[in-house]
Amino acid sequence: MRDAFGRRIDYIRLSVTDRCNLRCTYCMAEDMQFLPRRDLLTFEEIEALARHLVARGVRRIRLTGGEPLVRKGIMDLVERLARLRGEGLEELTLTTNGTRLPDMAQDLYDAGVRRINVSLDTLDRERFAKLTRRDEFDQVITGIEAARAAGLAIRINAVAMRSLNDDELPALLGWCSERGMDLGLIEAMPLGDVSLDRQSTHVPLDDVRAEIERSFTLVPSLHRTGGPARYFDVADTGTRLGLITPLSDNFCAGCNRIRIGATGTVYGCLGHNQKVELRDIIRAGGEGALDEALNRLLAGKPLRHAFDLEQREPALARHMSVTGG
Repeated sequence: MRDAFGRRIDYIRLSVTDRCNLRCTYCMAEDMQFLPRRDLLTFEEIEALARHLVARGVRRIRLTGGEPLVRKGIMDLVERLARLRGEGLEELTLTTNGTRLPDMAQDLYDAGVRRINVSLDTLDRERFAKLTRRDEFDQVITGIEAARAAGLAIRINAVAMRSLNDDELPALLGWCSERGMDLGLIEAMPLGDVSLDRQSTHVPLDDVRAEIERSFTLVPSLHRTGGPARYFDVADTGTRLGLITPLSDNFCAGCNRIRIGATGTVYGCLGHNQKVELRDIIRAGGEGALDEALNRLLAGKPLRHAFDLEQREPALARHMSVTGG
């Protein structure tokens, strides 16, 4: 699949649910109204859509939410999608908040998942409870250790926020490095109706990088994972630091992804009101109609997002993670 600018689309972020058991202040409102189950794509529909996309050249699928591991029976879907590796899929990964990993990490590895991202913005328990509105810090740490024990490669994802956690990001990199884990730092995208003032807490990652370089030697890396992160090798530890900068350093020229919501809405870009609805097409059957809708999406996929700090477009993707990557 290629868009109108010649970019090859081979990476899919696939939301399997809008639900989450945390309420991160930069991501969700405290009193969320979640979708009825009947509105979500079934596992059979997700599998059929994923198979079609793999046949069209998709090589990486990342499962997201909400929190993907809270969807009932999720391991059945993971096993189904992992079997697509025999049809051209190169990697199945997921992003999780870590709370379900104590019980599911080994199952994920056994199903064929080899790499996961775990969202963890702070190592301070009180800060964690304030940011997530839940006291689940110990559960997340236990989950990370379970994932390490299962053999999963882990990248910790942290949203950098001024006056909330920016003072501890070098220490977070050190903590990750001691455990052989990479760290990804993210500038939060302005999506969703949340209580946090993202503009006042925005911190350019170049500033964070300069602070980190007081303690670590960072070397630009050629490493790529299919996502938007720019990687640096941490020479002191042998691990990597990834920077995801949708606001301060636009990365759209190399965009290789589309995002599929839990209801079958497909977004070419979260920074524009550009999407197609696939659920009814999938349920009606017919690969020709599915291809036509996907082609229409690709033809209209914009060159870049509009997440400028001074002039933002309305939030578009209420039921998808704002911490992208």
